[in-house]
Amino acid sequence: MFTVVPEHAEDEAHSASLQLGESTSLIDDIVREGARRMLAEALQAEVDAYIGQFSAERDERGRRLVVRNGSHQPRDVLTSAGAVEVTAPRVNDKRIDPDTGERAKFSSAILPPWCRKTPRINEVLPLLYLHGLSTSDFGPALGQFLGSSAGLSAPVITRMTETWQAEQRAFCQRDLSEVDYVYMWVDGIHVNIRLAEHKLCLLVMIGVRADGRKELIALTDGYRESTESWADLLRDCARRGMRAPILAVGDGALGFWGALREVFPQAREQRCWFHKIANVLGALPKSAHPGAKKALAEIWNAEDKTHARAAVKAFEAAYGAKFPKAVAKITDDVEELLAVYDFPAEHWIHLRTTNPIESTFATVRHRTKITRGPGSRAAGLGMAFKLIEAAQARWRMVNAPHLVALVRAGATFEGGKLVERPDAQPVETITNAAA
Repeated sequence: MFTVVPEHAEDEAHSASLQLGESTSLIDDIVREGARRMLAEALQAEVDAYIGQFSAERDERGRRLVVRNGSHQPRDVLTSAGAVEVTAPRVNDKRIDPDTGERAKFSSAILPPWCRKTPRINEVLPLLYLHGLSTSDFGPALGQFLGSSAGLSAPVITRMTETWQAEQRAFCQRDLSEVDYVYMWVDGIHVNIRLAEHKLCLLVMIGVRADGRKELIALTDGYRESTESWADLLRDCARRGMRAPILAVGDGALGFWGALREVFPQAREQRCWFHKIANVLGALPKSAHPGAKKALAEIWNAEDKTHARAAVKAFEAAYGAKFPKAVAKITDDVEELLAVYDFPAEHWIHLRTTNPIESTFATVRHRTKITRGPGSRAAGLGMAFKLIEAAQARWRMVNAPHLVALVRAGATFEGGKLVERPDAQPVETITNAAA
């Protein structure tokens, strides 16, 4: 059993006087030393296996072509256990590739030549930056914790943000022909630009794949959520192979709807109830809000479309005479507000609002509030993309994901329940067709 005894610990009183910071440092040292030894053994085993693989290959004088050749210079690698000094073994590989004429070269899969931080650290750094830690604070904040500030300088973090921008540009050019988005949420998010006069308007599209998973479809900047900006984005997605969604969900004030009717006219429209309720309440006096909220809940939370239409008439009868503008906000868009009832009941909770976008961009707003906005439009796009990418790993699938394929296959739903087709085709057949 391995035990640690404090130096000069002659009695219990001395041990009790050991400060918390000192004991923590001792534990960290033990962890780092253990990590260093394990990494050294793993690298040695990797090199031995590589050399043993080619032990039979020899030159004309009978000497091995692949042999050990000392060690590389020591270097610090930032790990979740802190900074660990690594001395990697070196390999002399004299084999020649007959096709290219170049010498073969050993490259460690455990510790590549360029590696200065483990993948876990590379994941943590973007999240810390995106949640408010400035570029100049990484060294002081993490240097003592990790045992080294190597790789934490402001230029390193700046290069990291440039990498995000390149990833965002590549994301916007990817092929969409292999992915089928059945549902889609859209919204325009305005972000302050610290070094520019106008705000950055982020056009966001998040979709539900045929297997029920949520995924970012597109993220770009536009001009005040205009119809033309949305049309450009939708045309670009269509050009890259995107199919028309069955249902799109968004705020009624967006220029998106005109663009959708132009590019994907077959897609149905669903207005976001979160935005709609805010618009209706804005046209009512505060004294009427409690009753109006209850009446509106009877519409968006109805048992089916029939009950929802009855609730709309009740709302119109109660408030139409005194507040016609508020009632018109419902009656003018009633078909788009009630479209959700033609889809599986399990999906209603997902399709009533644009919450998947709103909840995700709460983090973006938090970051921009701390930093007073990104320094440029490109930096804002890169930051938002990386935040969504991090959040996307935690998105849960829609309820009853197996029904999404049925929606794409054209199945009919009444009152949220699947209805057999007129030819009495079994549900199993529809499922197979969707698959």
